Amino acid sequence: MRSRTSSDPAVTREFAIEIARTLSDSKCSEVVLLDVRGRSQIADYIVIASGTSQRQMRSAAQDVEDLGKSRGQHPFRTTADEGSTWIVVDFVEIVAHLFEPDQRLYYDLELLHADGKRVDWRRPEGEGPAARTVRGPIGKAER
Repeated sequence: MRSRTSSDPAVTREFAIEIARTLSDSKCSEVVLLDVRGRSQIADYIVIASGTSQRQMRSAAQDVEDLGKSRGQHPFRTTADEGSTWIVVDFVEIVAHLFEPDQRLYYDLELLHADGKRVDWRRPEGEGPAARTVRGPIGKAER
């Protein structure tokens, strides 16, 4: 499959996998990673996840942004609807969608991208999540 950009496809794929893992580590559920290279004009990879609350979804989106920044890949744009029931973090080649469950069912992006290939993003058994930055009570980063 051809990528939409000249970026290294292996690096882009690994970043997409790390985004999916980060969302899972951030307590999102039903995380799906779709390879839509050559099938979408929007992105090469689509990540879809369900959140538990507006606060949790905003925190998960921030974790994804922080992951990108730590890799030198700042998000092109992050947007949310009025009620924060759908948050999009757009890295151009990879777009992450965080939904409240009802909104996810309503928009059904999995059906929209049904021709995309599902990518296994789960860590090998026994491999735990990487250390994440946790925000302290004063906004200072802690490990």
